[in-house]
Amino acid sequence: MQKPKLVYATYIRTTPRKLWDAITQPEFTRQYWGGAKNVSDWKKGSKWEHVFEKEADPVWITGKVLESTPPKRLVLSWADPDRLADQSRVTFEIEALEDMVCLKVTHDKLKVGSKMLRGVSWGWPRVLSSLKTFLETGKGLNIFCK
Repeated sequence: MQKPKLVYATYIRTTPRKLWDAITQPEFTRQYWGGAKNVSDWKKGSKWEHVFEKEADPVWITGKVLESTPPKRLVLSWADPDRLADQSRVTFEIEALEDMVCLKVTHDKLKVGSKMLRGVSWGWPRVLSSLKTFLETGKGLNIFCK
């Protein structure tokens, strides 16, 4: 059975460098990703973590940097620290288009019926909307609102 693949594309009035920094720099990620920061040196083979500092178990997602071509492409392995065997992959592709960029996020190699698949299906649309809003207005959205 083929593993699920989620693909999202959004157009943002920004530059490729500003978008790259928003994805990779903790001071920016926490502003649109519900307070979480992405931490790594972003070099191929390096570890990366998605961290909520105020939580009892602060690392929510972990993985390795599989590819890193600033400011165009970033590929990460993606796993819950408690379920490392259930690893998936996220690819960020950034393309400049006149006065904006197209960000394409592909989350693949997901396990059918997994908690991760349910979580990212709910989470990516909110995070990407918040990222766009943050880059265009300076303030992210409340991604955890109900």
